[in-house]
Amino acid sequence: MKVVGIAGSVVGSKTRIAVEYILNQINDEHQDTETELIDLKSYELVFSDGRDYREYTGDTKAVLEKVMEADAFIIGTPIFQASIPGPLKNLFDLLPNDAFRNKVVGIVATAGSARHYLIPEHQLKPILSYMKAVIIPKYVFVEEKYYDQKAIVNDDVIVRLKRLADDAVQGMRVFQEIKTTENAVFPF
Repeated sequence: MKVVGIAGSVVGSKTRIAVEYILNQINDEHQDTETELIDLKSYELVFSDGRDYREYTGDTKAVLEKVMEADAFIIGTPIFQASIPGPLKNLFDLLPNDAFRNKVVGIVATAGSARHYLIPEHQLKPILSYMKAVIIPKYVFVEEKYYDQKAIVNDDVIVRLKRLADDAVQGMRVFQEIKTTENAVFPF
């Protein structure tokens, strides 16, 4: 089973730090689970033009294949101008409508102020729901003030990140059991 973390911006590091924290927690607590980070800053994704995702090449193809093969996700998004960043939205546009069908998705959002804490609820969750994701209801919102020296220093945030890591793995396991049961009904 594989959890892919997506750091959904091409600038800054706070979102990547939060996503990496969750992936490291999964690695430490759930050795049977593989993790991988997709930091959009490290890839050259083309703009979506409506093609089937399998027709893209280069970095775009590599990222899309990693997403389609994963069993669960931690999607990290900074909040810019009261919205998710364009590179993350472009990634969603590159994928098929049902890319997250029966896949568990946890969300971590980072922002400069608490005024943006509802952006994941109003913008990211509807997109993921449309793409058939099984969304973990409680996302983690991390304000800039909870970082120091490129590390998260708030104990409450750390507890919530750990809980999100556990929820993602447990949800992924439940859906793996459901798939196994469904596949057993049809032995062909």
